[in-house]
Amino acid sequence: MNLNRISKRMSYLLRHCTSPLYVNLDGGWAKVDDIIEVIRKKEPDFNLSVMEQIVAEDAKGRYSFDESREHIRANQGHSIPGVVVDMTQPEPPELLYHGTAERFLDSIMSEGLKPMSRQFVHISPDYETAVKVGSRHGKPVVLLFRARDFVNDGNVLYLSANGVWQAKHVPVKYLSVYG
Repeated sequence: MNLNRISKRMSYLLRHCTSPLYVNLDGGWAKVDDIIEVIRKKEPDFNLSVMEQIVAEDAKGRYSFDESREHIRANQGHSIPGVVVDMTQPEPPELLYHGTAERFLDSIMSEGLKPMSRQFVHISPDYETAVKVGSRHGKPVVLLFRARDFVNDGNVLYLSANGVWQAKHVPVKYLSVYG
């Protein structure tokens, strides 16, 4: 059984699948039994124990169970319209980071960071994570994001359960190329 492939399938079902819609828009929760049933169609040995292993071992903390362990959700990255996941709004550090590919830099530096197909722009807490994110899309470029200035100017910055900072849009005035 390929746990990486199953994790990608779970991610799709919990973040992007609208037909049928498995997640509840309020909180992004899906019934564990429903997700297991869907994945078992291609992975007959998939069960709750395997799901728990994927959740526990996921290095990015993509998933959470509710207290009853009857529901599961993706902690961020939803493209399903209307999904609202509870996030906190703590005081951010002075600087955060955003990793992107070099080919997107001109657009970002003229329009700011946009969520594109997702609900929020994802912002990394550290330089190393931003490099990894940027590398997935090509030659990486890391942007410095003046997070505290952004919030002090009245903008809203959220923190997801797995430590990813998020905003609806980040204007160019808060960004600079790292280095």
